[in-house]
Amino acid sequence: MTYQDRINILLVDDQPGKLMSYEVILKDLNQNLIKANSAREAFTHLLKNEIAIVLIDVVMPEMDGFQLAAMIREHPRFKETAIIFISAVQLSDQDRLRGYEMGAVDYVSVPVIPEVLRAKVRVFSELYRKTRQLEILNQELESRVKDRTQALEESNALLVESERRRGFALSAGKMGSWMWDITDRTISLDASQYEIFGLEPGPRTIPAAEGERGIRAMVDENDLPAIRTAFDALSHDGGTHQTELRIKRPDGETRWCLVSATADRDAEGRIERIAGVTLDITERKRAEQTQLLLAKEVDHRARNTLAVVQAVLRMTHARNLNDYISAVEGRIAALARAHGLLSASRWHGADLARLINDELTPYKTANERRLSIAGPSMLLVPSTAQALAIVLHELATNAVKYGALSRPEGLLTVGWSKHDDRLVLNWVEAGLSNIKPPASRGFGTTVIKASVQEQLRGKLTLDWRPEGMVCTIEEPDQREGLTNAANRPDDAR
Repeated sequence: MTYQDRINILLVDDQPGKLMSYEVILKDLNQNLIKANSAREAFTHLLKNEIAIVLIDVVMPEMDGFQLAAMIREHPRFKETAIIFISAVQLSDQDRLRGYEMGAVDYVSVPVIPEVLRAKVRVFSELYRKTRQLEILNQELESRVKDRTQALEESNALLVESERRRGFALSAGKMGSWMWDITDRTISLDASQYEIFGLEPGPRTIPAAEGERGIRAMVDENDLPAIRTAFDALSHDGGTHQTELRIKRPDGETRWCLVSATADRDAEGRIERIAGVTLDITERKRAEQTQLLLAKEVDHRARNTLAVVQAVLRMTHARNLNDYISAVEGRIAALARAHGLLSASRWHGADLARLINDELTPYKTANERRLSIAGPSMLLVPSTAQALAIVLHELATNAVKYGALSRPEGLLTVGWSKHDDRLVLNWVEAGLSNIKPPASRGFGTTVIKASVQEQLRGKLTLDWRPEGMVCTIEEPDQREGLTNAANRPDDAR
């Protein structure tokens, strides 16, 4: 096979090692192998060469294989170019359907089996040659035949359908294509480009002066310098250039677009035409903005949590280092449990029943009658949940040391209710005898009072009865922070 008889096969992958492996596998086919490390470089090769087959990696940065395939199919020269996707990930049926709609003719999974890849490429190489031979034969026949046959009409109908599907695929990908013919002074736009601009479909080719005025009127004036800079760079060093810009549609909506363009030059190096694609990246920009807001929210929550931890450390006192470590670990663990519940609900709130159960689970025994936990389903806002976690931990610790959980006959009942948007929680210890109030306020009691009265701005009542201590906590108006758990968002359940 002479050099002129060889066909061009374009290999597209962002990993040089994989490109080299494809080159080694296909070397025996004795064809011209052209390598591209990105979608932008691939499109440049496509505009400058006659490409028979394109092997595309599905997953690439900036622009994936599906988007590149859509760009290739949009260009008139490459409507019938064979496209083979190479995927290192498991593709779903929907992904495969999307690929076929973009114009793929086959898929190859990684790890690549050399014999399989060579066989597929060889088949499409032969098909390409035969197709070219048929095209030459058709050209000779058409010069002699004056009337179109029914077969040609059917073929045209198929081409129209193919164009419709291609347009649908480009529209689904929010991509439009255009070409500025400097020689003819015209601009060509496809239907998807009109759709991105928010315009009704118009003529495919319009005078360049008219198109420039219309585009300049739509582009945000702050982005016009970037367009001029990209055009100057394209004029001087060629290649492909990308520019992000904002356009204002006729209905007033602002959309973000990524415009990629490359120039085609004549033999003397003068630019004859500039071809490009426009990708609507508005959703990506919005996602980036949302991500930034989420990062700020995470930072805010982290600051609040660290402030609570700092308060716990400052408020904790003990007779020796071991007692101090034990007290701090217990309180931090209580905060961690509350944080786990909040994280599971995406910080919509923490379920009060879960918060209480998580704190008392270590003290449950075979005799379940010792513990009774009951109340309506309620969702606490993060600040309330963190403060109550500390309070419940201190109550449980005191009950284990001195109260109902320190003796087998002790009983503990925890109940809560909602009255006029106020949370009322009752911690009732019973089953004991001769319980007397403490002679002085312990540190656990100090923490409980500080948490309820200062953090929650609520009311605390401690009643030491002979049979056990009773604690009642009343929180103020919770309409902005306490809701029925049954009414919270689905992703918080």
